[in-house]
Amino acid sequence: MPNLVARARALADDVLFPAAAEVDLTGEVPRSHFDVLAEAGLYGLVAPTSAGGSGAGLPELVAVIETLAGGCLSTTFTWIQHHGLVAALAGSSNAALRTEYLADLVKGTVRAAVAYGGALPTPPRTRAVRVPGGFRFSGDAPFVSGWGTTDVLMLSGQTPEDTVVSTVVAPAAAPGLTATPLQLVAAQATATVRLDFDDFFVPAERVLSETPHADFVTGRTFAVRLSGCAPLGVAERCARLLSDLGHPATAAALRAEQAQIRIRLDSGLTDPPSLPAARAAAAELCYRSAGALVAAAGSRAVLAGEHAGRLVREATFLLVAASRPEIRDGLLSLARR
Repeated sequence: MPNLVARARALADDVLFPAAAEVDLTGEVPRSHFDVLAEAGLYGLVAPTSAGGSGAGLPELVAVIETLAGGCLSTTFTWIQHHGLVAALAGSSNAALRTEYLADLVKGTVRAAVAYGGALPTPPRTRAVRVPGGFRFSGDAPFVSGWGTTDVLMLSGQTPEDTVVSTVVAPAAAPGLTATPLQLVAAQATATVRLDFDDFFVPAERVLSETPHADFVTGRTFAVRLSGCAPLGVAERCARLLSDLGHPATAAALRAEQAQIRIRLDSGLTDPPSLPAARAAAAELCYRSAGALVAAAGSRAVLAGEHAGRLVREATFLLVAASRPEIRDGLLSLARR
């Protein structure tokens, strides 16, 4: 397992970070980035060993995600969506879908995106109604990344019976499904779109699972923990660059805060009510770390292509990415300190 972390570190430092400014300027992740992640075995990170995956535990997952996020946020944010479908398929009772997709998803020869955020709130943004032969979806999914760069999409919607149905569909325009590209202040290369559904039909054989809404929300606890990895990964990259600029004491202080927040995030898995505040602290530290880097870099930080300016925009993105109302409230509370 340490080899996974070492591979991720090498890729982040030797491949992702050197190209991050170009990815930011062009708004496109080279396909070769995803290919090298697949070659390193990082698409099967959350899959059990019985399915050909690494069966990585929490420390390895956290270390890999943080490391890659500090290399290139756009690449990492797109790649990390993939694991939602891998985990769902590994636990699905739909054997046909597992046979069709799981092995290739684990290898990274098939790549996935997810659209489940619209099923979380009440009332839901993404709704599903059972009809003969399957389900019809309506509403919208406001932020779906990897459009046009992934092969399959896990789509979830909340039903009138207060369950969440999750399905596997093609990430492409279709009758009842419209994608609208979004312009983002950072991580434009994530190829993020808004999806609108107008009686979009999904056959029953494409259904992964049907889960009571309360259980579905509870099951997102682990995802919220992992969503704290990207802010800490970007914060660590800022600390490294601060050291390079001759500010090791500032870097050390920020790293000490990183360590404390990791402990809080891990503790949140057994104390879920504490998790949003820890997740907010991670995002706030990331934003503050990027601001410190801009201050240290000076006026050149505002030039296009400079790492400091890009990282402060990415930190802004991470204030709201994968957020929840409780995390927003935590961030606003931190602003009142």
